[in-house]
Amino acid sequence: MAILALEDLRVEYRTARGTSAAVDGVTLEVREGEVLGLVGESGCGKTTLGRAIIRVLPRNARIAGGRIVFDGVDLAALPEAEMNRYRWRSIAMVPQAAMDSLDPVYRLGDQFNEVLMVTGALSRTDARRRSLDLCDLVGLDRRRLGSYPHELSGGMKQRAAIALALALRPRLLLADEPVTALDVVVQHRILKRLRALAAELSLSVILVTHDISVVAQTCDRMAVMYAGKIAEAGPTPDVFARPRHPYTMGLENSFPNLLRPQETLIPIEGVPPDLLHPPPGCRFAPRCPFAIDRCLGESPALRELEPGRWAACHRAEEAGALRIQSQEAERWRVPVP
Repeated sequence: MAILALEDLRVEYRTARGTSAAVDGVTLEVREGEVLGLVGESGCGKTTLGRAIIRVLPRNARIAGGRIVFDGVDLAALPEAEMNRYRWRSIAMVPQAAMDSLDPVYRLGDQFNEVLMVTGALSRTDARRRSLDLCDLVGLDRRRLGSYPHELSGGMKQRAAIALALALRPRLLLADEPVTALDVVVQHRILKRLRALAAELSLSVILVTHDISVVAQTCDRMAVMYAGKIAEAGPTPDVFARPRHPYTMGLENSFPNLLRPQETLIPIEGVPPDLLHPPPGCRFAPRCPFAIDRCLGESPALRELEPGRWAACHRAEEAGALRIQSQEAERWRVPVP
């Protein structure tokens, strides 16, 4: 059962050069108790999508269309006062650069108290007890509640940020690049703990990242995003084993794979399109080695190819042959305008 359903969601930014659709017609669902990975290059709209769900967008951004249905309620249509009832209580967020989101002049325990007492309406005694429980939950030494953020290591700060997000027992957690600034050993510990918390608390998680290895380690399902649109979605093992979209194939080629080692990594040449003036057809077509005339003129719809497997590619039915060809580095050296 889906706890969150995005239906044709569109988010626009107003700029001096015009209007840019950072999220353009995204349809996606998150099921109860699952960890969904949202992966793609920087600037593809992942963070905007996460912020749109809890409506904490910049002043020059707006939800221009679509629905955000959480537990049967369209959050996009709620007045601001009603939306505040969902933020942090039902839906919480671990922001990008979470290690820098802690207030540097307050001890960690005071920051926990502010969330628990002001937003959660707990007494000081109950807030203290809950703070200790949260430390245990994320594997943070209880004594660190008396520390200032600068006295914590990167891993401790990250655990504290996750604990703060879980303080009021939300049902959905939005984790935006939660381990990007950490070394690989600490990354592994944090991701393992996040995965355990999802199972222990029946928590649904959207994990936003540009690192597909993080998705492979942590997520039940994954959605690949490119230039404001969903390119592909499905169960994580199947998407990695049988990618249906050339962009997903390219992402896999550009990351090390211990199970299928390559002498050299194969990069995707070029850059994503300018969303102020996106191309008329498939947005990946200018960088795609398999693009045909139809790709240049007709935008592909996101289609369910088989139960639970979605892709937005005119040649998705040829994916088996394209996967073999995608291993040839020369094919990715396409002319880029």
